[in-house]
Parts: sequence; structure tokens; C-alpha cells
Amino acid sequence: MSLNSADTLKPSTASMSVRVIRLNPADDVVIALEQLVAGTVLDEEAVTVSGLIPPGHKVATRDIGQGEAVHRYGQVIGFASQPIRAGQHVHTHNLAMGDFARDYAFGQGARPTVRSDEPATFQGIIRSDGRVATRNYIGILTSVNCSATVARAIADHFRRDIHPEELAAFPNVDGVVALTHGSGCAIDSEGDGLAMLQRTLGGYACHPNFASILVVGLGCETNQISRLFKTQGLREHDRLRTFTIQDSGGTTQTIAKGIELVRRMLPDANNVRREPVSASHLKVGLQCGGSDGYSGITANPVLGAAVDLLVQHGGTAILSETPEIYGAEHLLTRRAETREVGRKLVDRINWWEAYAHRQGAQMNNNPSAGNKAGGLTTVLEKSLGGIAKAGSTNLTEVYEYAQPVTARGLVFMDTPGYDPVSATGQVAGGANLICFTTGRGSAYGCSPAPSVKLATNTALWQRQADDMDLNCGEVLEGRATIEQLGQVLFELLLDVASGTRSRSELHGYGQNEFVPWQISAIM
Repeated sequence: MSLNSADTLKPSTASMSVRVIRLNPADDVVIALEQLVAGTVLDEEAVTVSGLIPPGHKVATRDIGQGEAVHRYGQVIGFASQPIRAGQHVHTHNLAMGDFARDYAFGQGARPTVRSDEPATFQGIIRSDGRVATRNYIGILTSVNCSATVARAIADHFRRDIHPEELAAFPNVDGVVALTHGSGCAIDSEGDGLAMLQRTLGGYACHPNFASILVVGLGCETNQISRLFKTQGLREHDRLRTFTIQDSGGTTQTIAKGIELVRRMLPDANNVRREPVSASHLKVGLQCGGSDGYSGITANPVLGAAVDLLVQHGGTAILSETPEIYGAEHLLTRRAETREVGRKLVDRINWWEAYAHRQGAQMNNNPSAGNKAGGLTTVLEKSLGGIAKAGSTNLTEVYEYAQPVTARGLVFMDTPGYDPVSATGQVAGGANLICFTTGRGSAYGCSPAPSVKLATNTALWQRQADDMDLNCGEVLEGRATIEQLGQVLFELLLDVASGTRSRSELHGYGQNEFVPWQISAIM
């Protein structure tokens, strides 16, 4: 990994010795590829290790004075909170956040998009209105937490492991899923929180991966179904039905009504076929969770290389997790197609700074315990590695949470860094695939959009292969390049979009990971 002249993170060949990897000539640290003990000599760096350095963690390659900036990827990742000697471990005990100037240079790194002469295809499902699906579910949404149990009971009736006879005659239906949440009432009826929830539910109700939808409410909640439909421009029809527990006669009768409605929907939902469609119909949500010191070296750049291919073929990639680009946003504003797009991104950063301040929080609180155990120290370091998922193409648009994504190419959606909340917004915006990189071993899936999991290191792949779809640790071992694995991943995405089930789908992940963002006070 190195930095080009436009200060944009771009996949390339890193300098690697037997035990460590250097990402940029200007860096003050190298990354341990294995556990290093005191006395280990790093020949290429002319440094002797002092103390124990865990795999994925940083080793200082020069003496760094207290208050001096420390660089990784050729960028600032923090400031020395005490003097650091060459060979010492650089981590939370001696590296801290600090303010520093960032040159947004709006659009200075933007360049013409190169399109493929032979667009890739996948086997998609074309809906009657021309939208293209990668999966074919019947979904059950809830207006409020009070109807969650009923929605789950309806969906569970159609589980193939409980009542296989219900879906036996409908092989083209991927399943019946209930997506429930913990909100919908005791919330400001005129506030941003309810508007965001309604936007999220509206996005799912219109998602092409759903052949049909039931919306189940209680009846007296703040989030009235009638108002939800009005604000989202929805109308009830044979493939979008609504009812409430109170109007249906209680729990038992509501469950029975829902089961009967799903049975009526199944024949039409099954009447689909897959056919070749352009990869331009793919909208891929980019996620990283359980990140480690290798995430920005292997899996994220591999995903970035696949994103570049996707954009070349006319598709869309949705970068998100605003707190996890914090401090690295200037690398995206340089690639903005217009100053307006770049300014939108900075406005979202400013919103987050004010939001964190109101909550008495700090943006650097983002790295989790697992992130730190894996070698990440500050949010700046995490952000610089995370932004590698975005590849190297132009930033074409910036969206607020759960807004419909209509632009092509690389776009940004403002979301929290918490993966279920972030991906929920992406899918509401239209993502029909999710790509999820992990170094610690996150367990995650997403309905109705299949999720592909990328391991950052071979140790994780060997330990948790049951949950992973691709091992990017081969980059560290010199067995594959970032570009080679990017091509492999792009082809894997086409296969999954064509119906091949990902590991998370095989395990049944997806229903519990529907988590709309709640920002309003609960009264």
C-alpha cells in the first residue's frame, strides 16, 4: 500500500521483510506480520525490537518526540503522547489523537472514469418495473416493536427447517423473512428520528429483492402505517399488504391472517426466472467490522480493487460508516466529481462532530476493544485503512442515511460505524449486495441483500472459515496480489448476485441484523 501524488490510498506493492511490512516510505512505523520479541533485528529497517510486539501491531522505526505526528500510509494517525524509541511498540499507551490541518482540495484528484469495453453480466431477476434483484424473498416489516413477535411468528411458519411443506412447491422463493426493530413509538412525531425510520422502512418496502411485502403494526403507535405510506409515496396492492394486531382481533388471528396472506403471495413470487443482466445493476454496500492491523493492508484494498472493477462495469459502490472515515475524509473530497459533492461530505463530518459533542462523546471513541487488540490505535488509523475499501475512482454523490441511491459509481452514505445500523441504511438505499471485511471474525449477514465476508489474514481464515467467503491473507504471504484478489472478488460478487449463497446465508444470518438508526429522544 502506498500513497500516490494526489494523496489517495491506492492498492500497490508494499515493502515486506520476513517479519514486518512497510506501507509507505514516509511512515514512522512498520507492521508486524508475526509476534516479535525483544532483541529481534529488523534488518531492512536497521531497528532492534524492544519488548513484545503482537501480530498486526506497529513498531517505531525512528525515535519520535512527545507531541510529534506519527505516520502510517504516509498520513497522520496520531501524536506521540510520550517519547517513543525506535523499536518500541506504538499503541494506545504512547499514541493519541490530536488536531491537524487537512487540505480538502475539492475535486483536484478527480479523473475521467474508464468504462469496460465488454460489460460483465450476472444472472439477475428482472421485476415488472425494470428493477433488478439478486434475491427473491417475501418480507414482513413492522411499524413498531409491539408487532415484532407477530411478524416473527408469521415468518417462522415458513421456515424450511420447521414447515418444509409450505415452500416445497416454490423453489424460486428464497424464503420468508421478518425484519423487526425496537422503535416506532414514544418518539417525536415530527422529528428526524421518525422520518429516518420511515425512510428506512420505505426503502425496504421498495427493495427489488422482495417479491412481496407485509407491513404489520399494532394500531395505536406513533408510526402509523397510513402516515408511513404517505411520506414514502407507497400504496397498498397485491404485493404490498398492511394490517394491525388491534384491527385483526389480537395475536392469534393476526398471525393466522399473515400466514394466509403469504400463502397467497407465494405463487406470484415463485413466477420468476434468472437471466443475464449487466453488472451495472449491482449496488454493493461496503462494510468493515472487527477490523485489525491488517484490514487496511489486505481485505480493504482487495475490496477497493473490486470496487474499481465494478465502477468500470457501470455498477455502484456505497461507502459508509462516517465515524470510520473521520480524519481521512480529505482523501475522498479530493476525488469528488464536483465541489458540491465534496462539500456535502464535509458537512456530514461537521454534523458528526456536533452530534458527538452533544452526547458528551469523542470521535476517537470509535475503535473497539477488538480493533485495539488487533493493532489499531486511533480512529485516524482505522479510517485510513477503512477508506481503502473505496478503491480509486471518483466520488459521485453523498447521501443521508437510507436515502435512495440513484447515482452510479462510488457514492457515500452517512451512517454510524456500527455495522448492522450502517448496512441497514445501505440496503434501504438500494444495495443488493454487501461486502464485509473483517480481521477479528465478525459474524454478520443481511436480508434481503446477501453478504460476502472477507478475512484479512490466514489465521482468521483457518480459525473461522465457516463464516468467511474469501481469504485476503494471501496478500501478506505473497501468494496473490491485491489486484489478483480484487478480480477474484469481483467474479465472486457476480456469482453471489447470480444466486450462489454466501456463508452468512447458509447459516441463516440476516433477520436480526435489521437495525434502523435511532437518533431521536425516546419519550
